[in-house]
Amino acid sequence: MRDLKIPDQRHPEKAHRPDQAQPKKPDWIRVKAPTSAGYKQTRDILRTNKLVTVCEEAGCPNVGECWSQGHATMMIMGDICTRGCSFCNIATGRPDALDAFEPGRVAHAVETLGLNHVVITSVDRDDLEDGGAEHFAQTIRAVRHRSPKTTIEILTPDFLKCSPDVLEKVVEARPDDYNHNLETVPGHYPSVRPGARYFHSLRLLQPVKELDPTMFTKSGIMVGLGEDAQGVRQVMDDMRAADIDFLTIGQYLQPTPKHHRVDRFVTPEEFKGYEKAAYGKGFLMVSATPLTRSSYHAGDDFARLKAARLERLGSK
Repeated sequence: MRDLKIPDQRHPEKAHRPDQAQPKKPDWIRVKAPTSAGYKQTRDILRTNKLVTVCEEAGCPNVGECWSQGHATMMIMGDICTRGCSFCNIATGRPDALDAFEPGRVAHAVETLGLNHVVITSVDRDDLEDGGAEHFAQTIRAVRHRSPKTTIEILTPDFLKCSPDVLEKVVEARPDDYNHNLETVPGHYPSVRPGARYFHSLRLLQPVKELDPTMFTKSGIMVGLGEDAQGVRQVMDDMRAADIDFLTIGQYLQPTPKHHRVDRFVTPEEFKGYEKAAYGKGFLMVSATPLTRSSYHAGDDFARLKAARLERLGSK
């Protein structure tokens, strides 16, 4: 039986890679260990409903803060991914069959937690003909049925090996915000996202707006992987050409010595510079800090995103 707590079994594709030194984290990147009652309550609700979260599987540094406030990012379709990205701590291998009852359990957990905003993501499922698009749609509909006032943000795979029309299944389920992360600059894809294609990921989000012009779109990248500022700004331009509304930029943190090395820790001042540049390029919402992750403060940011659109429409 495979034990995903053992690094070599969790990441068999990385087991024979040479170790990469993990530099000491600067003060601005440190977080406290989770101990609050709210954290434990959220954990217990997720355990009771047998749900997986990207918060745990990806080793997010913000899990203590988010769970203490009852916020969690649901990860559907299992905890084993068919891809082996060099930055990611989610286990790689052959996933189990889809669980038909999972959408209902997610919806129940969202209702129990009383979430105003929920983020639903997944592993890559290249083993499925539709990449899991219908499962996403079923989960969105289940949450909408149980919690009609909850806004729903999805963070989907790239559906690289699927027919283009699978995107319509997800959009027709009417999430409020459609997110797919580019993760890094195009020149780093062979070493960071070897199973993905930069322009395919970029083009995934553009049709979302063509199918539903009212839907918000969102994408993010990590810095500290060896990119330069010019490359980051070019990604911003590419995203705006695809009419993406919301940009997130966060510091890459190396999960284990077998993962992609941290090139450097980007300073808070540099993040401020990226934020200013992104707003100047026309994004409605930008979150650019060392600890920014796709789902960090997602509910509050979504409220600001809606307000920014109304303000922009009002000024025209």
